[in-house]
Amino acid sequence: MITQPIETLPRNALGSPPSPGAHPRGSRGAELPQDTAVLAQMDLSTLVRRCAAESERFYRGQQHDTRFSYELFRRALVERDEAAWEQLYYHYSGLVEGWIRRSGAFPSSGESSEYFVVGAFTKFWRALTPERFAAFPTLASLLQYLQLCATSVVIDSVRSQSWSEMLPEETLNLSHGPQTSPDEEAVSRVDREEFWRFINEQLHSDVERVVVYCSFVLGLTPRAVYAKRPDLFTGINDVYNVKRNVLGRLSRNQHLRQMVAG
Repeated sequence: MITQPIETLPRNALGSPPSPGAHPRGSRGAELPQDTAVLAQMDLSTLVRRCAAESERFYRGQQHDTRFSYELFRRALVERDEAAWEQLYYHYSGLVEGWIRRSGAFPSSGESSEYFVVGAFTKFWRALTPERFAAFPTLASLLQYLQLCATSVVIDSVRSQSWSEMLPEETLNLSHGPQTSPDEEAVSRVDREEFWRFINEQLHSDVERVVVYCSFVLGLTPRAVYAKRPDLFTGINDVYNVKRNVLGRLSRNQHLRQMVAG
């Protein structure tokens, strides 16, 4: 999640949109469209130009109007207008990529930021159906949800890789390509609450619980785990050793094998 002011974010070719919930004094950022009929009749090229112009006004600290960007979202998501969706993707892809690169899980993902940009928009498109659009009455609320999608696709990717470390190798069906992640392939057969309860019972100390939680839930690298909890470890190698010991013990656990094998 972004913690720094929006003014410090890089601008993309069209001028990045305002950050969720961040508006200069005197802006109309949180205001709902009053003349939706007029906006709905505006041709797409004009609408896109207005979106870019209003974004530029934001970065100059001037009053800006978010109605044009909101209308672009509406056409893309409610009308499922492919041309509007393409323009939406082009206009906001730079902002989404910035969110992805700022994700703590991104450095350990092994994927490019462009890969996750596509995933974020895909998740956003699938989740925000025409029926759900009314639940997002402002541009800020739409961007907050898009930001959530951007963050979650990175974390989900890293977490699925971590699941594959924890689960016994023979329970993972890797011959069918990337259609499903390892946790969906194997752990879907296990009640997740039961699974984590069992894992917790196998851990011998709070140090092991910290390593497992940070590695397999937060998707952090050993270096990041050490940076997060230097009070528990003398160095990064300690984190590696704890993680290796836990994984070795779990991989030999017959009950775990039976759980995920179904």
